[in-house]
Amino acid sequence: MKQVEPKSIKRAGEIAIVSVDLAAGQDGTTPLAIKVFEEMGGGRVWDPSKILFVIDHTYPSSSVEVSNLHKLMRGFARKQGIRVIEWGIIHQVILEEYAVPGMLIVGADSHTTTHGAVGAFATGIGSTELAAVMLGGKIWLKVPSTIRVRLEGSLSKGVYAKDIALYVIGEVGADGANYKAIEWTGEALSRLSIESRATLCNMSMEAGAKNAIVEYDAVTEKYLRELGRSPMAIVRSGRKAEVEDELRAECSKLEPMVAIPSRVDNVRPVREVEGTPIDQAFIGSCTNGRLEDLIEAARILRGRKVKEGVRLIVTPASRKVYMDSLKLGILETLLEAGAVVTNPTCGACVGTHLGVLGEGEVAVSSTNRNFIGRMGHPSSKVYLASPATVAASAVRGAITDPREFL
Repeated sequence: MKQVEPKSIKRAGEIAIVSVDLAAGQDGTTPLAIKVFEEMGGGRVWDPSKILFVIDHTYPSSSVEVSNLHKLMRGFARKQGIRVIEWGIIHQVILEEYAVPGMLIVGADSHTTTHGAVGAFATGIGSTELAAVMLGGKIWLKVPSTIRVRLEGSLSKGVYAKDIALYVIGEVGADGANYKAIEWTGEALSRLSIESRATLCNMSMEAGAKNAIVEYDAVTEKYLRELGRSPMAIVRSGRKAEVEDELRAECSKLEPMVAIPSRVDNVRPVREVEGTPIDQAFIGSCTNGRLEDLIEAARILRGRKVKEGVRLIVTPASRKVYMDSLKLGILETLLEAGAVVTNPTCGACVGTHLGVLGEGEVAVSSTNRNFIGRMGHPSSKVYLASPATVAASAVRGAITDPREFL
């Protein structure tokens, strides 16, 4: 395990040039990175073992144009010796196979912040910056100031990490954490799984965060032990850590939340919009397509049917999630309820395939963004909620508080 020397630690606002432990890109951003890499005269990448390509946004391909982009990625990767994964969403597969505490991860996808769930410094970058990292293996970063979010108490029935995240974003605002680190801590956090922590860190970007982080604890240790991985470094904030602001959330008082169109920080309790008719319900994405999410959805859907006229689409975040759900009978429950279960992919979240919304249609979704046109036609509307709320809404055919079914 590498040690972090106090003299090497910089203060917020200072510039650091750092070595990258993993650089990743997906099919929406990597083709441009390859083009820029070649325009810069790049021959060989700096270290193919520290670069990962994931084809996830539109997989399988939905058009000849997309197929050609995938072909470009595969060809470049083959020539360079870079691993290509085509069986899961980029952030989920990194969480399953790469991320450890102390790692510095950059990804050409804004929700790279997900990997702070295990104590890694993980942040999103653009395609051109990914090209530069592939060439030299380093990146400059301004050290972010920190917003500490302290979660107190215990979650009530029917309230999940997604509800916490939506509540906090509603309090902080969509730009309230611009280029800041969000540190998740507190009594309630100690009882959340790595999967739930991943949801918190993933959603942190929707408040503008440069990165999000959860301090290494017994939950992290157990998770890594089960995977056979070890920390690269354990960094703790300590009593003297500089914190720009602190937000406290009493989790026992939280209720199911929803972000209403078309801003992620336009957050309300579900009860305020309950009864809003929906056309589509989506459970999946790098935010909420993990095993525990599908388990909660199945709890609500078991023995029930999706409302006639409503499309329920379920997209596991990775092949492992898909296989584990299959073994546990989760997929059978979902299918019996009337859901469409797709292959692991970003799917409906990005509005390019597998559930594109039509003109004026309304969806409730477990994803992370509800911007205008995000999941389809510009006149469509997206409500963001937990997988449990999505499942309950699919049964009723309208936005519904999941506690009615638990």
